[in-house]
Amino acid sequence: METTYDVKVYKILTYKGARKTTYAVRWSVAGKRWREPFGTVALAEGFRSELIRATGKGEAFVIATGLPVSHRSKAASMTWYAFAVGYVDARWGELGGNSRKNTAKTLTAVTIALLRARPTQFAPVDVRTALREWAFNATRRGEAPRDVVTILRWVERHSLPVSAWEEAEKVDEVLRAVDTRLDGKLAAAWSRKRHRRILNVVMKHAIRRRVLRTNPLPKGKETTTVTKTSNAVDKRSLMNADQAAALLDWIRRRPRGGKRLHAFFATLLYYCALRPEEAVAMRVQDVTLPGSDAGDQWCELLIHTATPEVGKQWTDTGEIHEERDLKGRAEGETRTIPGHPALTRILRQHIEDEQLKPGDLLFQGETGGILAGSVIRRAWRSARKAVLPPHVFESPTGKRVYDNRHTRLTKWLNDGIPPAQVAEWAGNSVPVLLATYARCVEGQLPDLKKRLEAAGDLPEPADGD
Repeated sequence: METTYDVKVYKILTYKGARKTTYAVRWSVAGKRWREPFGTVALAEGFRSELIRATGKGEAFVIATGLPVSHRSKAASMTWYAFAVGYVDARWGELGGNSRKNTAKTLTAVTIALLRARPTQFAPVDVRTALREWAFNATRRGEAPRDVVTILRWVERHSLPVSAWEEAEKVDEVLRAVDTRLDGKLAAAWSRKRHRRILNVVMKHAIRRRVLRTNPLPKGKETTTVTKTSNAVDKRSLMNADQAAALLDWIRRRPRGGKRLHAFFATLLYYCALRPEEAVAMRVQDVTLPGSDAGDQWCELLIHTATPEVGKQWTDTGEIHEERDLKGRAEGETRTIPGHPALTRILRQHIEDEQLKPGDLLFQGETGGILAGSVIRRAWRSARKAVLPPHVFESPTGKRVYDNRHTRLTKWLNDGIPPAQVAEWAGNSVPVLLATYARCVEGQLPDLKKRLEAAGDLPEPADGD
């Protein structure tokens, strides 16, 4: 610990707010100013007296914490492992399944980086699993098997205190660890950004609980230059109409559940640009079909729920899927999407073939439950492998199921549908939509050039000018 005797203690600053009065103790250590607020003047004077007594006794102050060497803060008396477990328990009820899982991943990487020694007596994968799947899972921790308990007890004994975050070198070491994959390569930018975002929330929690005084993570350009990400869609991932038609036709002719999956991908892919977790949550009553005697007309889809697949160990119900409100929308908010007449025919036939009732899931698995993500991904990969030439199959073209949504939204924009309308159908804001798909909008340049030419050139200067 780097220490100094360059300490100055100032008068208490009184701040009278609208609701309460705060008394702030102010002091500087090696030129750096510190400030500690208190709710009463007695508490503030008591803390200020401690600082003055320490300087009077000739005691050194720790530059990183701003406190006398003899002062043991909460950060020094609490291990990082104990704090991380407490954080998970405090936030568990507030977080959704995916947020719980991502928090556990981040805390696992940080906890391993904040050990006094390497756990060489255990397999690395066993240590990561014990932390991620048991220690940082509030509902499973008490049921951990004996071998996992042995690992976690070792981790608890060898965990550094939270005060390790007050050392800049240790902070850099931890951030390098969370930014690096297991193979030693740099993690993807979006992964690094997610780790930093989660860690910042953890640090704010530590400050509110008075375990840390300040957020030790880098700020401003120090953190953003290495984690820049782009939400823009890669144009190479988009499919053309011929590719989409061939993929859908192959899925339709698939021997096992082909017609059912064809209806799912037609809704998801070519006509409505749904998110997969929205499509699997739809029920028959969410589709408004015109009467069979009305001919080919547009239908309408009401989207109001999403059921992302997060894993049963991360949900409160023990189910693999978790029911959520729509992404980026207020609680209970819905949106409607028009369905092309071709989709009307597909869905009408699908409901008839499957003998579905209004309250049934529109797209079901073989046993009648929610259509599993593994089935969706396997069917899509098989279709790509069967339909696309090898060089296209290895390319980003339609590589992910989500690329279906990207293809449809891009087509809407290229067809001249106003961005505000596309954003409404997609469940995005207009700025997000444009930032994501602006690079994919094409085919409108000739028309734009004609508009610019119609505006004319600069007027000819008058004679004599």
